[in-house]
Amino acid sequence: MARVRHDDSRGRGRKSAAPEAPERRLVEAEPEVGEQRLEERPGLRPSHFTEYIGQDALKRKLQVFVQAARDREEPLDHTLLHGPPGLGKTTMAQILAREMGVEIHLTSGPAVEHKGILAGHLTALGPKDVLFIDEIHRLSPTVEESLYSAMEDGRIDLPVGEGSRARTMPFALAPFTLIGATTRTALLSAPLRERFQIVEGLEFYRDDELALIVTRTAALLGFPASPEGALEIGRRSRGTPRIANRLTRRVRDFAQVRGRTSIGRDDAAYALDQLGIDHEGLDATDCRILQTIVDAFDGGPVGVEALAATLSEPRDTLEDVYEPFLLQRGFLIRTPRGRQITTKGLRHLGRRSSPPGTPSGQRQEELDL
Repeated sequence: MARVRHDDSRGRGRKSAAPEAPERRLVEAEPEVGEQRLEERPGLRPSHFTEYIGQDALKRKLQVFVQAARDREEPLDHTLLHGPPGLGKTTMAQILAREMGVEIHLTSGPAVEHKGILAGHLTALGPKDVLFIDEIHRLSPTVEESLYSAMEDGRIDLPVGEGSRARTMPFALAPFTLIGATTRTALLSAPLRERFQIVEGLEFYRDDELALIVTRTAALLGFPASPEGALEIGRRSRGTPRIANRLTRRVRDFAQVRGRTSIGRDDAAYALDQLGIDHEGLDATDCRILQTIVDAFDGGPVGVEALAATLSEPRDTLEDVYEPFLLQRGFLIRTPRGRQITTKGLRHLGRRSSPPGTPSGQRQEELDL
């Protein structure tokens, strides 16, 4: 059985207080404070391929890679997992280690602040162990350079001595597997990306897959969900298991206070409506983005900088947090000239639709709502 070691050094040594964070959204895929502890509850996080719901094509490939490595009695090839947050990259890394029968050491890019920390992780690895680095795109260039020789040659150069007598000595490492996870593949340097032999992406989940996850989570919480109730939560979960689990806990609260002993469809719909999450999984922020494109820019196209300025949101937040779901579900499209709302987006807002570029006073079609 794979053992898990966590690096809790994220944020140590920082002298200045972090700026006040914006209000959290229930449908935000990044973990909430304390949510990771909930995800680590016994039985909640899948531990084997057979328990992992969804990502079927990816699982089939990884099972082959794991079996081949085990047959050769070699470590699994270095693996990069990419995709939006909340889809299960960390869980998949833990499953890979467990299926290989080795220990996994967990850390993150921001926590590996210098080469010494990296060396500490690498020298602690046993034969075939897994080092998992979340947010690997946030490694500093000097740390990243030290990782190259570790991945390619199985060694790391450690400083010896001080001052004019300082020199570096190569330190041989046990054969190991690096698993990196990133939500922003474009920010990875080409040299680092090319050192991964396995590069795979995780996709958004289907509603029926999320319903299975909701069913499993609700049962573990001791508050079962009917198939219809689980599907109602699943289709409002934005294709993301972490959001599905979070909404399941909140719907459970509403159902419990209403005197229910299980989650039915009406219970789920009532709770999620009260939480401001509509039948498509959109919240007030999503609708504000769509409404701004319609009202301020006549439906688009509009450049991302102009849209971000109008919304008073950083460009990165708009591109990385808000847009992916709207694009994936077809409420927005990206054109060479910028973002543009789709007919589906207009219909969702209850607005009239028109061909791109038609002035708002010449709207041609009243949608059948």
